Amino acid sequence: MPVKQSNKLSIKLYREMYKVRCFDQKAAELFKDGLMAGNIHTCVGQEAVEVGACQALRPTDFITGTHRGHGQCLAKGGQVKIMMAELFGKSTGYCKGKGGSMHIADVGLGILGANGIVGAGIPIGVGSALASKIKGSDEVTLVFFGDGASNQGTFHESLNMAAAWKLPCVFLCENNRYGVSVCIDRVTSVKDIAERAKGYAIPGVVVDGNDVFAVLDAVKAAAERARKGGGPTLVECKTYRLRGHYEGDPQAYKSKDEIEEGKKRDPIVRLRGEILAGEMASPGEMAALEEEVRQEIEDAVLFAENSPYPDASQATTDVYASDNERSVCR
Repeated sequence: MPVKQSNKLSIKLYREMYKVRCFDQKAAELFKDGLMAGNIHTCVGQEAVEVGACQALRPTDFITGTHRGHGQCLAKGGQVKIMMAELFGKSTGYCKGKGGSMHIADVGLGILGANGIVGAGIPIGVGSALASKIKGSDEVTLVFFGDGASNQGTFHESLNMAAAWKLPCVFLCENNRYGVSVCIDRVTSVKDIAERAKGYAIPGVVVDGNDVFAVLDAVKAAAERARKGGGPTLVECKTYRLRGHYEGDPQAYKSKDEIEEGKKRDPIVRLRGEILAGEMASPGEMAALEEEVRQEIEDAVLFAENSPYPDASQATTDVYASDNERSVCR
């Protein structure tokens, strides 16, 4: 049954989406100023996918993320200041400053980790779902991945295993149309990635990834099916990445008309317009909410700046390998 679009829920979802947007914009700004090491991949334009999907989950459910995972972690309950500290490489971050932008994790929140390798989070999610089935719990694992990852072998192997064993997971493809600079239409024979679900005899669903309620409804239905023992579902969310693949990417592979058309479908502008048109909140109330979020982000930056870096003595703490790997490294 579709989720009722109440005033309270609409405003809650808008706040979460706006928080993800502000976090990524601030991270991009700080990276440009040389205050962060590594690289930054933002999800600007894709906020409705992360927020809608995680809103459909229970706190006890799990997610596996991608290199574009800030929004995924925030939507699953990640704290802004601890995430910002991780991006700064500080010891107060989720991974004590050792993971950075692409490897944020908090098992206590069900965040099994963002992942810098394309498609690598998919089989990890299947392993999590298998663990839930073995334990006999009703936990569901939501597996985030991009359109580019759908052409990886890990995608097909994972769907096959999850379908054969009816594992409680939801495969969620954030189709933003590009794998780095390559348009998915050039390297995929099917119109919709969700069509590939037919090969594994599981449901494949296509939704407007810029409509947060459409995403919420689709993932909620898929999660309920998985929870009842029905097995996995492949949900494809059609969305659009408004910034470059990475910060510094000029997006020369996109036309100006395409980018402008993408901006017209901005999910945050869309939901804000719906809230105001439906008189769910006044312009003043929306402005106050947005200022509150922006201040939360600025407070997080201050927390990160004032936090210490990990001590050199901690370089090998929390780092592990098997005995065979140790012998190879020696």
